[in-house]
Amino acid sequence: MPQIKSAMKRVKTAESANLRNNAQKSSMRSAIKNFETSAAKNADNKDELFRTAVRAIDMAKSKGLIKANKAARDKSRLAKLN
Repeated sequence: MPQIKSAMKRVKTAESANLRNNAQKSSMRSAIKNFETSAAKNADNKDELFRTAVRAIDMAKSKGLIKANKAARDKSRLAKLN
């Protein structure tokens, strides 16, 4: 554990940011998986889940959680299924 006050604060903020980033990445993965399963079953809410998944990917990209090429690749793969 750090001794300096600013270093202690950085540990706290880094931990909270890590939790927030992991939660957002997890929700993105869940949205993608939900769309993929609905596309496989050809469900009627497929378009809505597609928009949700693309929005989650775009938000993760804008926050810097994933790179631009990964976002484009994921959206392209989902668009093929749609």
